[in-house]
Amino acid sequence: MALYEHLLIARQDISAQQVDALATHLKTIVEGEGGKVEKQEYWGLRGLAYRIKKNRKGHYVLLNINAPAKAVVELERQLKINEDVLRYITVSVDAFEVSSNKNRRDDRPEGERKPEGVEAEAAL
Repeated sequence: MALYEHLLIARQDISAQQVDALATHLKTIVEGEGGKVEKQEYWGLRGLAYRIKKNRKGHYVLLNINAPAKAVVELERQLKINEDVLRYITVSVDAFEVSSNKNRRDDRPEGERKPEGVEAEAAL
């Protein structure tokens, strides 16, 4: 099976719970076709670069998928008919990244963490 990263942008006027329900529905579609969703990340409500269908913001969701191509075709077919989805993109990858959120503190190795107060001492 192939590895895919799937990113979708949902409308701004639906709640985060509805976006989570949409992602869960997509997960069941992929699993029904013999695939597996390795990771599901909700990136939150973010501003768009330009208006899409009169929306200035959108809920971003990333899915890391390990599935055959027919599962991705069915997933995209379902997304085309869903009115809550503004845009989506599916990209085939060789391997999944560890984390797509570079600002998370937990993802840094132990050696990179500075003890508290180091910035204050460097400023003196």
